[in-house]
Amino acid sequence: MKPPTEAGQLSLLPPDAAELLHLVRENLRLLAGLVARYELGHLGASAGEHVVRSPADVAAYLGPELVDLAQEQLRVVLLDTKNRVVGTQLVYQGGINATAVRLADCYREAVARGAAAVILVHNHPSGEPTPSPEDVRLTEEAGRAGELLGIELLDHVVVAHQGHVSLREHGLYTPGRLAPHRGSQGCPPQLSTNGGAADA
Repeated sequence: MKPPTEAGQLSLLPPDAAELLHLVRENLRLLAGLVARYELGHLGASAGEHVVRSPADVAAYLGPELVDLAQEQLRVVLLDTKNRVVGTQLVYQGGINATAVRLADCYREAVARGAAAVILVHNHPSGEPTPSPEDVRLTEEAGRAGELLGIELLDHVVVAHQGHVSLREHGLYTPGRLAPHRGSQGCPPQLSTNGGAADA
């Protein structure tokens, strides 16, 4: 006996219920497509095609998704030893402050995926990318946590309609030197995974 088709199933329901069921299924299909396209924690094979050489690369990579959001989002870009993106994780959504963001969440996916380094990225819905004192404090705390884990925090980039700001380029953050030296072949000085300063 053949299983009933969707049309056959719908014909057994009252007209209103059949229409509602059809709408629900269509919405689920649309949502599945959106999740597949925009799921932050699962960028798939295309992630490795992106190489981060500067904060501008980070802004170009995530800025288009972030600048129009009504709430702040903090994301973590996971990098391998050659600064290729291996993934991106949504860590927090809402007003970003050091008490709301758990540092463990900033590194959980990085540890699981064996990332060599990470970059924090968040948006300012106000349109002005100037880092707040809370942004600076969060970056310092996340940098210290990364040193303990052996995963270097290279930078924190704030994106907004008026542009982007790198805390590292503006002298508001300097990566620590506790992480083991991995060399900087192929890595530009400003985002090297060896803990070198921006002017090294």
